[in-house]
Amino acid sequence: MTRTPIELRHLQTLLALRDTGNVSRAAQWLHLTQSALSHQIKALEDFYGLPLFVRKSAPPSFTPAGKRLLELAEQVVPSVEAAGRDLVRLAQGTRGTLRIAVECHTCFDWLMPAMDVFRARWPEIELDIVSGFHADPIGLLHQDRADLAIVSEYDPDEAVDHHPLFSFQMVALLANDHPLCAKPFLDAEDFRAETLITYPVPDDMLDLMRQVLIPAGIEPARRTTELTVAILQLVASRRGLAALPLWAVSGYLERRYVTARPITRAGLTGKLYAATLPALSGKPYIGEFVAVMRETSLMNFPEIELL
Repeated sequence: MTRTPIELRHLQTLLALRDTGNVSRAAQWLHLTQSALSHQIKALEDFYGLPLFVRKSAPPSFTPAGKRLLELAEQVVPSVEAAGRDLVRLAQGTRGTLRIAVECHTCFDWLMPAMDVFRARWPEIELDIVSGFHADPIGLLHQDRADLAIVSEYDPDEAVDHHPLFSFQMVALLANDHPLCAKPFLDAEDFRAETLITYPVPDDMLDLMRQVLIPAGIEPARRTTELTVAILQLVASRRGLAALPLWAVSGYLERRYVTARPITRAGLTGKLYAATLPALSGKPYIGEFVAVMRETSLMNFPEIELL
């Protein structure tokens, strides 16, 4: 029998490169350093004396050898992953309900694709979203009204397990003809005389307020609305400024509906976590759902970085 150096990890790496579009994001997906991922691919290329993809191309351009291994990866990797899930089911008889509570209005943009992927992998798990926006999703876990909560802060005193998801850049949004567009970034003082347009949530749930304005002692005039598109319309109409995740508004920015600027010279970063009670954290479908949320978000939103 002819031995081959091709391993499952090589095939997973090639799929990650294709689906994420670059080495850095593929390494995040696979929980590897960039150097470890590059070394893995280089060892395979050296064995066969063939390059698998063109370096410095974005997204990666695969050679005929790389395309052949991608064909193999598409056949093998899903089958191996499905077999692993089946073994878990045989061992644990996994069935259950996964009720999800969210505290962010923009979460659904990335949560829906993740739910679709998870539903195909775990059809026996009943997925449900706890209706409405919740200012205290952790409380729903303790009340047994939700099984998993999407939250923006890590609080070790909440008696829950926090599973890191991703970080993202928050940007200030301005009308295209607003005088502040002339600045390379906005600092706290720029918001003092402006109306801040936000979702109707407590200030401690708004990254801009919690991280920038409250520490600076600035309390701008406020206007609230439930809908992202309404926030953008108000901004475009010079009714005020807003701060939203870059990934949530990138389509509007591409169409130049509004203008975005970084918040502070260093930028403003938001983070998201999945929270579960310790008793549920060990359930295999919980771990799978967390992994799916991370993977689909990394693949679909180039503006995010995995935590």
